This record gives sequence, C-alpha cells and structure tokens, in this order.
Amino acid sequence: MNLEAQPATEAGAGDDAAPPKGRFRDAADKIVAHPYAARLGSFARNRPRWQIYSALAVLLVLVGVGAIYWWTGGGSGTAGPLIVTVERGDVEDSVTALGNLQPRDYVDVGAQVSGQLKKLYVDIGATVNASQLVAEIDPAVLNTKVDAGHAQLQNLRATLNDKQAQLELARGQFARQKMLKAANATSTDAYQTAESAMQSAVAQVTAVKAQIVQTAATVHGDEVTLGYTKIYAPMAGTIVSITTKQGQTINANQQAPVILRVADLSTMTVWTQVSEADVPKLKIGMDAYFTILGAPGKKWTGKLKQVLPTPEVVNNVVLYTALFDVANEHRDLMTQMTAQVFFIIASKTNVLTVPVAALQRDRPRRHLYKVTVLTTSGTQEVREVTVGVTNRVSAEIVSGLNEGDRVIAGLQLATNRRSQSSSGQPGQGANRPPRIGGVP
Repeated sequence: MNLEAQPATEAGAGDDAAPPKGRFRDAADKIVAHPYAARLGSFARNRPRWQIYSALAVLLVLVGVGAIYWWTGGGSGTAGPLIVTVERGDVEDSVTALGNLQPRDYVDVGAQVSGQLKKLYVDIGATVNASQLVAEIDPAVLNTKVDAGHAQLQNLRATLNDKQAQLELARGQFARQKMLKAANATSTDAYQTAESAMQSAVAQVTAVKAQIVQTAATVHGDEVTLGYTKIYAPMAGTIVSITTKQGQTINANQQAPVILRVADLSTMTVWTQVSEADVPKLKIGMDAYFTILGAPGKKWTGKLKQVLPTPEVVNNVVLYTALFDVANEHRDLMTQMTAQVFFIIASKTNVLTVPVAALQRDRPRRHLYKVTVLTTSGTQEVREVTVGVTNRVSAEIVSGLNEGDRVIAGLQLATNRRSQSSSGQPGQGANRPPRIGGVP
C-alpha cells in the first residue's frame, strides 16, 4: 500500500498541519516507503498525515532508547566476583563522636559592688597577667561613705580623749575622798558619790573605745568595698568574652554580674557527646584524637579524662558527655570549635588487611573466619584465617593469608558493552581483573 497515494479528505485537510521539513521529514519519508510500511495500512488509512509522522517519530525515539539500553549493558544483571589483594595497612577500631572545644581553666570575673562601669581597660582577645587591672566601677559613692566613716572615727577619738580626762578627774576626787574618809573628815555620802563618779567615767571610756573599734571596722569594710571598684584579673590568660559594656550600670545587690571571662587557652578541653550504645566501650585513660574543620588533615591527641554520669537527652537520643584535654601551645584551637572525635578502642599499623566483606563466619569461634582465595591456577580455595583488629571497612589478618594473596570480597556488576569493546576482552571491564581458569 502506498501511503503517499492516499489523498486527504476535505474534512481532514483543514486539520492537517504542515509536516516537518528537513532531515526528519526525509527519514520519515524513507520509512513510509519501506515495504514493512504496508502493515501500517489499516492504521494509516483515513488518517491525517500529521498523525502518521507523529507515530513514526515516537517509534524512532523508542528504537533509540532501546539501542542505548543495549549498548550500555542495562538490564543484563550479570555479576562477577570482586577480587581484592591482601595488602599491608593500618586498621583502627574507634568510637566516633562530635564535640566542641572549651578552655580547661577559666574564670568569670564579676562585680562585687554596684555602680556604673566607669572604665574597661581590656578588649576581647587581649592577654592579661594575674592581678592586672581590667575594669573600674565609679567609686564616688563609696568614697563618700569612707570619708564619712573616717570623720565619725575622728569624732569618737576626740570623745574618748574627753572621757579619759573626766575619768582622771573622777579618780582624783575619789582618792581625796578616800583619804578624808580614813581620817573621818568627810561624810559617807560624799565618799560614795566620788566613787560612783569614777566608775561611771571608767564605763564611759570603755563605751567610747568600743564605738571606736566598731566604727574602725566599718570604715575598714567600706575601704575594702571601695577597693572592689577596681577589678583585677584573677589569673593570667586571654579575655575571651566581655558581657558588660563601658558606661553600663551594674546592680550587685541581688547577684554578682559577670563583666568578662578570662581563660587560659594553653590547654583546651574537648566536650564530646557519645551515644549510650558506645559509652560502654569508653575507658578512662584511653587514647583519643580529633580533627577540626579548618585543618582536617591535622590530628590533636589526648586521653579520656572523664565521662559525666548525667546524660543529655536530645530528640529522645541519650547522649553522655566525655571529656579529655589537649595541649594548645600554638593557639591553633579556639573556643567553641567543632571537633570530630575518635576514641581509639584498638589499632594496628603496617599489618595485613582485607575488606570486612571478604570475611565469612560460619562457626561461633572468636577471631576465626573463612575467606575464599583465588589461587594462581585460577581455582578457588577456602581458608581459615585469624582476625585481629576490625572496623566497619577493613580487618587485620593475623594468620592464614600472605601479602599479595587475592581474595573474593563479594560481587560486582558487569561492565557495559562499550567498556568491554574498548578493553578488547568481552565480559571484562577496564577495572576488573582478568579471568583466571574457570573463575567467571
């Protein structure tokens, strides 16, 4: 059937769009002229031409997709053994956790008196020595109080001098009355009056002395409080934060407000959060190390110092805080840095290693596994091996294998046909070892 000979009906002529031009139309015309196109007669008869070209275009797309799928080897599902070589390397079994850095030694410096923060002598990041002046609170009110105390103390001392003079007079009068009494030259009433006056003068002197002691103590306390207006660094270190601004009024009546924090950054403490499932693996004194985002290739080391007994629950996950210290001589580590922490359970260096996927365990014997070895003759041999330190990726081989042995560590998908044709060996990709004997 010649599809080109079918005239368009009058009704369909108005619906037909102009067929596409160029290479696509040429290809479509050739397909239409193919002998197999006769089978489309039932479909093409009484159909507008644009529908015929659309169907042919869909057919071309499907043929192209099928060719690509066949060419890349999709859907083959063929798999071969993944062969690895026994090599020397390092194996480490560890507990991983996230943490942050804090200074081990720090002091929050607060104010013990109320008033306006008159002067801050340091900035954040400044290095200070112990007993260095770092801030000062306006001392005007306390100065006035101390001056008033000194004036009152001076007044009491003058009063004491007066009372002591009166006491001397009373003692003299009593002494004369006593002599007169012995000579029966005075009355009993005069004698008793002189004696009473002397005792009263003694009491007054004693009272004034007590007032002087009390007032002196008060003045001393006011002077000490006045000294608190000058705030000194309690330790040598670095100013890591300032929470009160210069000119701000401080109220120390209810609590001691924090002005700044001084920290010794020469030793940092790593605060890590460890899952409750990993906490039993931690032992005090075990080695630990961490890396930071800014220097992922550098390790800082320390030893586990403490695991806090009270956990923190975050989104129903129980986390325990583990602490260890690390030296920071060059001040590379800073407060609140994020640390990727590794607590080392066991580690070996320069030992024979294989991927964990190569190990097979069919008996409940500790450290004993089986592996499938590919011999030089191409046959497969099952061997029993003793395994040492393992992690999720690799395992230490203590005995049973030699360096250079080739073992099967699972299956890998077959490579695509393009790789096969380019490698010149059917069924083998560029990264797949060549076949040996009857091993696929």
